[in-house]
Amino acid sequence: MTDTGTLSIAETAGNLTPDRDGFVRLSVSASDWCALARGCAAGLHDLMALWADGNHVRMALLAPAGAPPTIVSLPTDGGGYPSVGQFHTPAIRLERTLRDLNSLTPRDLPDTRHWIDHGAWPTSTGAATDAYCFLPVEGSGLHQIPVGPVHAGIIEPGHFRFTANGETVVRLEERLGYVHKGIEALVTGKPIADAARIVARASGDSTVALSFAFTRAVEAAVDIEVPERAASLRAIMAELERIAHHVNDFGAICNDASAVAIQAHCTLMREKILQFCAQAFGHRLLMDLIVPGGVACDLSDADRAALRTLLIECETDFQRLVRVYDNAPSILDRTVATGHLEGSLAARFAAGGFVGRGSGRNFDSRRDIAYAPYHQIDFSVPVRTDGDVNARAWIRIEEVGQSIAIIRQLIDDLPSGPLHTALPPATATEAAAFAEAFRGDVFVAVRFDATGHIARCHIRDASCFQWPLLEAAIEGNIVADFPLCNKSFNCSYSGHDL
Repeated sequence: MTDTGTLSIAETAGNLTPDRDGFVRLSVSASDWCALARGCAAGLHDLMALWADGNHVRMALLAPAGAPPTIVSLPTDGGGYPSVGQFHTPAIRLERTLRDLNSLTPRDLPDTRHWIDHGAWPTSTGAATDAYCFLPVEGSGLHQIPVGPVHAGIIEPGHFRFTANGETVVRLEERLGYVHKGIEALVTGKPIADAARIVARASGDSTVALSFAFTRAVEAAVDIEVPERAASLRAIMAELERIAHHVNDFGAICNDASAVAIQAHCTLMREKILQFCAQAFGHRLLMDLIVPGGVACDLSDADRAALRTLLIECETDFQRLVRVYDNAPSILDRTVATGHLEGSLAARFAAGGFVGRGSGRNFDSRRDIAYAPYHQIDFSVPVRTDGDVNARAWIRIEEVGQSIAIIRQLIDDLPSGPLHTALPPATATEAAAFAEAFRGDVFVAVRFDATGHIARCHIRDASCFQWPLLEAAIEGNIVADFPLCNKSFNCSYSGHDL
């Protein structure tokens, strides 16, 4: 610990041996908990998750330079614990959620407003929805624009409170939690197979990635390896999910920049990918196909050939659309320098995916916390430093190319063998895992009771650390550019409101 009370996870856990899931685990005192929180704020390590487990609070921390991820645990004191958010801003919303769902009190939390609890639960401790106090903004000539939670499009609900001076946004404050589903409570007490189906539905556009993380955690807990063919099929599904959503997002960004024709072509391309998924794997969104122990469906030789053809078609068509985008001044005028996100903010919030990599944060869990089969695959992680809508669009463009290359490697060298390994009983054990969704890294931690059922499961979507950054990115832009900035982030309401 330094003189300022800052503790690095690297020096705390550097000599400890990781568990079979690759995580180092530590029980810490309240003073070390605070010092580690200060370490997050000082950039010594990243806060990757924060959750409650019984009478303990836990943080998943990631040190730089390839050190193993670490989970630190602190017993609560009379239902309270020192707030991480008092030192490290990205923890504030996590702790507001933790308090609403687990009735634990983060002491000295800078923002004590309820977050998930909107005052409508039968045992609610929150205030009525209309009593929610948005942060004050002072200045002459300011006006507020409330948007949502019900929107004009067919999208999930979220409230956005703009404070503007004329057309220029001075502050944006979000209010989320409208689609809270109680996922973690629903999973508790379930057998593994039932829990897997619930986790797969936590955020439908990341069903493959969430299933990937959950099953990896379960498999580490029971200490099994999945067959090589199953691992390769999982990655094929994950990359197909990534391509489909990146293409769709790119089209939506272009649509918000008034390039409607590009979106139409991207929508058609996405539909072709989804139709292939339905034909080859039996589900358009690839739901319930990654299961604990392996996969639930194989890829035939005929489907491998069809996939090769599809990849050529998508690659050709998508690059044609990219050339149109990159040679259209009217589009670039809307996307370049719009919605700028500072690299320091992306680093502080450990932003993953195109949000983080578009602002210079060079992190990808497929590479940096390498898991099968990615540890044997040759691919690059695109990074840009401009931090604007255009940069986030180009991260998607370049990742589509990388995902196509990954799939080609996988189908050209698809191992033979079984698709599934039987699970031994999971009794009184725990594990955690990351997986890379199209938005960025997702995290799942599971703990089993003595009967092999889920005693606790925590899920953290990439959106949890990206939503607050949207508020920063829109400041100084005009109100009319918010849809464009919002789409370039494309945070998940459902993934946040677990």
